[in-house]
Amino acid sequence: MRRGREEPGRLRGEPPPRWARFAPAVALVGLVLAQALTPGVELGFFLAGLPPVAAFAYGAGGTAVFAAVVLLLLGLPALGVGHARGTDLATVAVVGLLSVVIAWVRQRRDAQLVSVRTVAEAAQLAVLPPVPERVGAVRCSGLYRAAQHGTLVGGDLYDVRAGPHGVRALVGDVQGHGLAAVGTVAALLGAFREGVIDDSGLAAVAGRLDRRLVTDAKAASVEHPELFATAVLLEFPPGLDLVRIVSCGHPPALRLRGAAVEELLVEPGPPLGLGLAGPPPAVAELPLRPGDQLLLHTDGVTEARDAAGHFYPLAARVPVLARDPDGLVRAVWRDLAAFTDGGPRDDVALLLLSLDGSG
Repeated sequence: MRRGREEPGRLRGEPPPRWARFAPAVALVGLVLAQALTPGVELGFFLAGLPPVAAFAYGAGGTAVFAAVVLLLLGLPALGVGHARGTDLATVAVVGLLSVVIAWVRQRRDAQLVSVRTVAEAAQLAVLPPVPERVGAVRCSGLYRAAQHGTLVGGDLYDVRAGPHGVRALVGDVQGHGLAAVGTVAALLGAFREGVIDDSGLAAVAGRLDRRLVTDAKAASVEHPELFATAVLLEFPPGLDLVRIVSCGHPPALRLRGAAVEELLVEPGPPLGLGLAGPPPAVAELPLRPGDQLLLHTDGVTEARDAAGHFYPLAARVPVLARDPDGLVRAVWRDLAAFTDGGPRDDVALLLLSLDGSG
């Protein structure tokens, strides 16, 4: 399952809803029929409000058609709809002309907005592309939600890559969130992808990410003297039924084994970017059985609160949500959105991994 995005038009923009396009025509027909049924009541001038309404749903051409129809209905007494004359008819004509101009400006603005958003979406997807359903012998399922509305990338990150030392995965959470953190996310992902190929040990990959942030922090402005991130790195060595884990101050992963869920408590190292001298972070080795699944997440999940201030109980909810036919990560997101009444205010990343013995 690829990274979940149930809102395909979220960045690209969408056409007006169908009801908005039908509303002016329905209103026009309704007013004409109402005027025919109540000849003693003057309803025709309500038609003058239709071109401005049409300007929000149609382009300049469609709005001009509505304006022309309204002028025709009001200017021809034989039709029995209106009896506009002189300045009244001129006023309706001016309203129609202004509506055409508004529709033209709106149409141009919408086209520019779609272009900008399309470029932004392509750039953001280049930074954090969807995770494949399978990487080597590892099955993957990921979901990402940025806290900042209208963006695909925030301060969380994840990736799964195959290299000469097996399949390696990364889930991280950088300082801050939203567009301001995208540069740090891109730097970490670039360093991780190099480490997958070049570094023989998982601790060496963590050291590479730490050096990347330390270097970037030194080059940054005085306004951001500290640059750090929590992260957890996993390695699935080829031909072995085990996983190696390095934690850099990150929330522990969950292991699903049948109906049982447990936190994988490994000795944590310091967050990335602190550049602390000392031994490399500890690498834990844990055996895997057929059917085991590992759920990695960021603190945007476990630190989300409901209206009463209670934290989201991820470990307690997973056994129930794992039975959802749409998949665990999507079920967790729906449950989390309901728990927080619309979704948490922090970035959220979920990554589900399982070792497929047939790979």
